[in-house]
Amino acid sequence: MKQISVFAGSPRPTEVPLAEKVRPQTLADIEGQDKLLAAGSALRRMIEQDEYSSFILWGPPGTGKTTLAKFIELQTRHTFCALSAVMSKIGDVKTLMEGAQQIHRLENRNTIVFVDEIHRFNKSQQDAFLPYVESGSVILIGATTENPSFEVIPALLSRCHVFVLEPLPEIHLQTILARALPEIAKRLTIDDNALQLLAEKAGGDARRALNDLELVAGTAEIGDHITYDFVARSINKRSMFYDKRGEEHFNLISALQKSIRGSDPQAALYWLARMLEAGEDPLYITRRLVRIASEDVGLADPQAIVQAMAVKEAVHFLGMPEANTALSQLTVYLASAPKSNALETAYIKARTDALNTSHLKVPLAVRNAPTKLMKELGYHQGYRYSHDYENHYSYQKYFPDQMPEKNYYQPSQFGFEKEIQKRLEWWNSLKQRQLKEQQDASEKK
Repeated sequence: MKQISVFAGSPRPTEVPLAEKVRPQTLADIEGQDKLLAAGSALRRMIEQDEYSSFILWGPPGTGKTTLAKFIELQTRHTFCALSAVMSKIGDVKTLMEGAQQIHRLENRNTIVFVDEIHRFNKSQQDAFLPYVESGSVILIGATTENPSFEVIPALLSRCHVFVLEPLPEIHLQTILARALPEIAKRLTIDDNALQLLAEKAGGDARRALNDLELVAGTAEIGDHITYDFVARSINKRSMFYDKRGEEHFNLISALQKSIRGSDPQAALYWLARMLEAGEDPLYITRRLVRIASEDVGLADPQAIVQAMAVKEAVHFLGMPEANTALSQLTVYLASAPKSNALETAYIKARTDALNTSHLKVPLAVRNAPTKLMKELGYHQGYRYSHDYENHYSYQKYFPDQMPEKNYYQPSQFGFEKEIQKRLEWWNSLKQRQLKEQQDASEKK
């Protein structure tokens, strides 16, 4: 079986993107992944010794995943095959796996299979790798921009190392850009602050930085000197770094909620703006804010849920971008409100008991009795209608007969819950007084 690669094939065209022209050819040329490729690191040892076990390269675009795969292809003695999860079908995978198994059986050699964007393979396609990875006929190298915990099936993930590639620091991006500039035929020069702006706007993505440099160069004349303003004008309309379906979506909403919970309205507004300006559905954010109103504020400020529901209506009525101020209003209100998770804690405790005691029946006294039979069976018998008694209160047990009474809800000492604590203490004092009266009456008998 000959070596197959999506990286090779037809003769290399002369007009190729700048990012491809300057792709590193040695480990020393790979910028920004010092920890991953440090001397003695697991990946470095694999490459230097040409002895591999299956692994996943996980990182944002433009951080070196494909570059590492190409480098491994060029220097390995193993058969190297590559698949694109976007282009390949399940039949392609099976054919490749069967060929690798034959090489392993007849020649006792492994086949390295590189799968770009492995997260785009569905479960059945990923399942197809398992027996071959387990037998050792295939060494799988996957590349993904998505969290493999969610996108790679557990059985396959458990058989792979996961190597994390970080966004490239700006200083490394500047080095890459400076190295690429001579590859542009126009003999351009560039200011340091213009180079820095390109690196800053790339957000850790070397491919994006190089594409931006190529864009800038395309509008320049031979021998031009590129200034900061020239770069700013050329790349001023770039999309924000955000994926409404990927991990970053959940990371940002988590940052918003934790900023509100941490009573930091300034940071909360920042994360809100990041999401809205990237095109996030405002109703998704609103639903989360309504949840926060009860989960993180609760009865410490009962107006929080009222504000949240009012903003929900405003978002429906106004739409974007007009709803941004209503969402900002709610975000600041929640972040600056007193905090309590007493309601969530209480519900979790009650849920645990509910799951463990669902076989216990409702006490007869607190059951309704709409029919004669139900009355004859004792339904509603002994129920004490609170409004008929002093203070509109008469103690009786509402928990199941076989279950002790519990205290799930414990108000915090913040905001309105201080008032709720006073109310609970008053009702409890009435309860204790009536229990004592019942006990004294029972002892007299």
